[in-house]
Amino acid sequence: MSRPRLLTPAEKLADAKKLLSLPRIVVVCGSTRFMTEMNEADLCETKAGKIVVKPGWDMKSPNALWSDPAEAEALKVRLGDLHRAKIRLADEVLVVGDYIGDSTRAEIAYARSLDKPVRFTHPEVDPDA
Repeated sequence: MSRPRLLTPAEKLADAKKLLSLPRIVVVCGSTRFMTEMNEADLCETKAGKIVVKPGWDMKSPNALWSDPAEAEALKVRLGDLHRAKIRLADEVLVVGDYIGDSTRAEIAYARSLDKPVRFTHPEVDPDA
């Protein structure tokens, strides 16, 4: 007698989304220098009926939360972990902006390693194009 195949965590998440009738979830990625464009993408994707998750802050702008360099570095690591969790949660990735830095390049590679579809507002910056 064979045992049923166990679902992977990703398959369980996909099944849960279907059971809950959730709309597609899109995660916005890109340099935080494009926060204005990310907010515009959020508006357009939301209007299209999608749930949107994106970076919550721009650490390049002054804030007491990251005024101490050691705390800022630790926060940056935590925010990177959080953003990768958003990528795992999402059904697709939207990369915003006409520049791809190291962090965004790593996010794209991570998303593709998970077989997530990746779209670009500026397709010419796709590192795999």
